[in-house]
Amino acid sequence: MLKAAVSLFAIGVLAFILGANNIAGISIELGQILLFIFIVLSILSFLVSIFKGKKPKKLL
Repeated sequence: MLKAAVSLFAIGVLAFILGANNIAGISIELGQILLFIFIVLSILSFLVSIFKGKKPKKLL
């Protein structure tokens, strides 16, 4: 989800530079929405892990 948000921001900036303002606006808005959802889900996951007492899994 974070990769999609960053990709949409990049598309939005590129479209703005090339003069496609409508596409740039839509891409940046979608990127902001995805970033907000990512942040909310990350905080929610962090709080649930604190209250349940489970330690996060190791990545490696």
